[in-house]
Amino acid sequence: MSEKYKIRDADKIYFITFAVVHWVDVFTRREYNDLLIESLQYCQQKKGLEVYAWVIMSNHLHLALGTTGQEPLNNIIRDFKKYTSVALIRAIQANEQESRKEWMLAIFQKAAESSSKHQKYQFWQNQYHPVALLDNSKQQRCLDYIHQNPVKAGMVAEAEHYVYSSALDYASGKGLLPIKFME
Repeated sequence: MSEKYKIRDADKIYFITFAVVHWVDVFTRREYNDLLIESLQYCQQKKGLEVYAWVIMSNHLHLALGTTGQEPLNNIIRDFKKYTSVALIRAIQANEQESRKEWMLAIFQKAAESSSKHQKYQFWQNQYHPVALLDNSKQQRCLDYIHQNPVKAGMVAEAEHYVYSSALDYASGKGLLPIKFME
């Protein structure tokens, strides 16, 4: 990863986006979304990941993240991407109901051929370009951007109605993933 995109300050909140290679719409099935949520929960419980906001879209996810300092955020992100890429490929391979299985696997295999880091499949795009959210204004813009993604995509009329997001938490409800509120 370029030095330009490394996370340097452990005490900051960062806006991060992970996108599937070639923007393949993988996250249209509940089981794939649930796998991401379970992986984020594991990182929260075992690695000190702090999730401030999140949304899973059909081919990417946006996150506002920090860390307790238990592990560096760069390491948590690396491990999360590595684990989820393998787990999601396996889930796709094992899913008898997945009508796009061969098509998706062919795309992920082709992406790996042009990568020195990946052996058989590449699931995630390499970059995630962290942006430090240094003040309340940037944090609010980030929250709005994350939570309005499903609204702008026409998936829901109100952000808090989208299940795979922290918008419900910020609307005084309880979402699928524990979050830490931005102050």
